[in-house]
Amino acid sequence: MEKVLRNEKKYMLNHMEFRKYANYFEKVLSVDSHNTSDGYIVRSLYFDTIDNKDFCLKEMGVENRRKIRLRIYDPNAEFAMLEMKQKQGNNQLKRSLKVNRKDAISLINGNYECLLKYKEQFALECYSYMTSEAYFPVCVVQYNRKAFICKENKIRITFDSNIVATETNFNIFDNNLPMYPVLSKFNVILEVKYNGFLLGYVKDIVGQVDKIQISASKYCLARLVSMGYNYI
Repeated sequence: MEKVLRNEKKYMLNHMEFRKYANYFEKVLSVDSHNTSDGYIVRSLYFDTIDNKDFCLKEMGVENRRKIRLRIYDPNAEFAMLEMKQKQGNNQLKRSLKVNRKDAISLINGNYECLLKYKEQFALECYSYMTSEAYFPVCVVQYNRKAFICKENKIRITFDSNIVATETNFNIFDNNLPMYPVLSKFNVILEVKYNGFLLGYVKDIVGQVDKIQISASKYCLARLVSMGYNYI
């Protein structure tokens, strides 16, 4: 199991601003090894309850909340990451469990018993929580990500664009999911993720971003668009 506790700041940029700041960060940080010239694909299946508890808690701004997702970076992958993110004040706790493709498909189909064979305590916690709260798949979100890292302080700078989603097909291994746009292709979400504090030279670049911080959950944005709200 992987466990990460960090602060997160988010900003909405246009495409020109994305190019500008990506160029700055490329000069001072390491490029994520998964990056291609266009970054890489992130695809996540989100689970929620029948009354959309996680969605509603986020929209209401409740401090202590969580969300559960199954994430891949390639539809042809032989594994997926089952992740639980918990908001704790200014911090985000993310825990991850690597599951094989067969078990990931079981989770997609709403069958969570496969988690009982994993030795990690986190697997049992996910099974207990998802079954007792009656979680089920509700939305797939996909986007292009370009990422930069600073290993000294576990800083991650990510630019997410071309955000699309679907609520009709939850098979994240399907190469032909019917997606609807969540944001305009000219909008990019900058996320600054770090443990404790930002290093000075990174903070200087972030300080140039003349934008108000946003609390943008790509999951919630996707659900809102499906409900008739237009953010394009």
